Amino acid sequence: MALSTPLSSRTGVFVLALVYTGLTFGAAISPTPASATNGAYYTAELAKPAGDARTVAAGVAWSCEGTTCAGNKGMQRPLRVCRALQREFGEVINFSTQGEALSDEKLAQCNGK
Repeated sequence: MALSTPLSSRTGVFVLALVYTGLTFGAAISPTPASATNGAYYTAELAKPAGDARTVAAGVAWSCEGTTCAGNKGMQRPLRVCRALQREFGEVINFSTQGEALSDEKLAQCNGK
């Protein structure tokens, strides 16, 4: 009476577990494309295309594609985050936090007007 499984069965199970783990971790840590602004906390539209595709301003990691930038949540108020982005890339035409646009008055403050 044998209490262990054959070597070929154990190898197959090990390979399947390894593949499953690789696929699971791969999906969890894969980067999102720069144009995927649906899940972004901050979104901004710039007057001119961004020079760098990725940057950090006001502690927020930004991904930019053309004139559209998306950023994760920061610890500062939206106006401060907007001003930091404006210092990095120039005039900001539109800035929103979780889909809520900055008022025209605050957008003017953001651009230093």
